[in-house]
Amino acid sequence: MINNAPKPTTIDEYIAGFPKEIQEILESVRATIRAAAPEAQETINYQMPTFTLNGNLVHFAAFKHHIGFYPTPRGIDEFTEELSRYKGAKGSVQFPLDQPMPLDLIRRIVLFRVQDNLKKADAKKKRKTA
Repeated sequence: MINNAPKPTTIDEYIAGFPKEIQEILESVRATIRAAAPEAQETINYQMPTFTLNGNLVHFAAFKHHIGFYPTPRGIDEFTEELSRYKGAKGSVQFPLDQPMPLDLIRRIVLFRVQDNLKKADAKKKRKTA
């Protein structure tokens, strides 16, 4: 991203700040998330593209050598084995730019996160009405 550019306020602005080949990768990740979570809202949180649905669903961001994907620790824990080949931390994973993006894995993680957030929202609603 251009260092002295204004901070993006939309995902479109965020993606536009990168070279064409990175824009294409970011758009494919965005489209994968959108298809898996069509009800989710797009926003920028923590200066990263974010999808929300009853709270943060996932974030993603481009870096020099990887795409960072942030599905919360629960999203990472649920897919530990499949994510083990990638660098990562408690709530994040790094998908190297010199390898194909694992879009099917991203899709499945997003589907899991949608269900997880919907269950949490439902439980919260039940507590309020009880």
